[in-house]
Amino acid sequence: MDRSSLSVSESLSYVSGALTPRVAEVTADIYQLIVREIPQLRDDKRVLTLLEASVGENVGTLVHVLQHGIDLQNVHAPAAAQEYARRLAQRGIPITALLRAYRIGSARFQQWCLQELARRADGAAMVSAVALRVSELTATYIDRVSEEVVSAYEREKENWLRNRSATRAARIRALLMNEHVDIDASEAILGYRLRQHHVGVVCWVGEAGESGDALTRLEHAIADVADQTDCEGRPIFLPQDESSAWAWLPLGSQDHFARLPASAGNAGRTVGGAGHVRFAFGAPAPELPGFRRTHQQALSAYAVALAAGPAGKPVTSFADVAPVALMAGSIELMRAWVVETLASLAGNDDHSARLRDTLQVFLRENSSYKATAERLTLHKNTVQYRVRKAEESLGHPVGTHRLNIELALLVCEWLGAAVLPPAGLPQ
Repeated sequence: MDRSSLSVSESLSYVSGALTPRVAEVTADIYQLIVREIPQLRDDKRVLTLLEASVGENVGTLVHVLQHGIDLQNVHAPAAAQEYARRLAQRGIPITALLRAYRIGSARFQQWCLQELARRADGAAMVSAVALRVSELTATYIDRVSEEVVSAYEREKENWLRNRSATRAARIRALLMNEHVDIDASEAILGYRLRQHHVGVVCWVGEAGESGDALTRLEHAIADVADQTDCEGRPIFLPQDESSAWAWLPLGSQDHFARLPASAGNAGRTVGGAGHVRFAFGAPAPELPGFRRTHQQALSAYAVALAAGPAGKPVTSFADVAPVALMAGSIELMRAWVVETLASLAGNDDHSARLRDTLQVFLRENSSYKATAERLTLHKNTVQYRVRKAEESLGHPVGTHRLNIELALLVCEWLGAAVLPPAGLPQ
């Protein structure tokens, strides 16, 4: 039987007309099915009423299309359906959940039509023709409406992410500038608890190379660090430019932070060697004042890492470089001070570097030759020889101006060639 024949259209109109007074019943049935079958759509109680309105408007529109033969070219997604798609985008619910809801709803709506058709139509040919026409029109309607709600979803997702990023950035900067802010509102905007211990982080791509995916790699690297250190929640990630970002790691009630291995700098390394991710960490600190303080410490550690150049260590912690960070206002002045303090021990060569390393461990081990030898896996006589040669380079015993010597050695450890005179030049 021709599905476009007058008798088929009349039967279709008769069936859909019989469903018109039952639209509320059909809507409730489809709504409950969707909520039951798709858990993602029932988590947010605030938009369930909007989902029900969307189902109701779609059912009502489709019933009118079937009853009156409305050209689907003139039909658009109902307002509630588009608004519901936008709300899902704002909440980060995947579009696949919404499309599944349309598939489930379409199938259940056709069941209602077929049940009504079975009660009212005579003849297998007529039932088959009308059923096929219902299926055809419903599929076309769902396809057309789905395209519009997907477009609404994607537009809102893009706008929401852009606006949310701008709002988050503005709120973080207000927090850092010590402006008067509402803590509860700030936590809601950031999705992050301020009433806990934090560790501030600066991360960046440490080598030149293609940086198109740098921010993605940095965000993944911060997530990896959060996992390694058992953070209590998601960190804050705030891009600064195309190759660097700030972050805060949530420690909850913990007032300590597990020291990361130097290999952590390999997190986020791109295939083909386009660059390593490097990190600068502040020290753990509590509450909103600590949120600011640990960030400032991370920036100071970052300045030390930048001063060291590409050869610097992949992980720089403020706790390790605090004296250096506080002294790093001028690399030129620091270089001059290091040379004045260490004399020829500030040589930019392997021999001087070995003497500095040995002397640094010797001082940390309270001038114990035995402990230094064990720490460096050297013979005690070798340690004694190196300490003696270091003192000759200094021009005086290591106990003289010991504090300055220790600080200068620390500067050399972290800044290396940046504070040493070029090899071959006179001191």
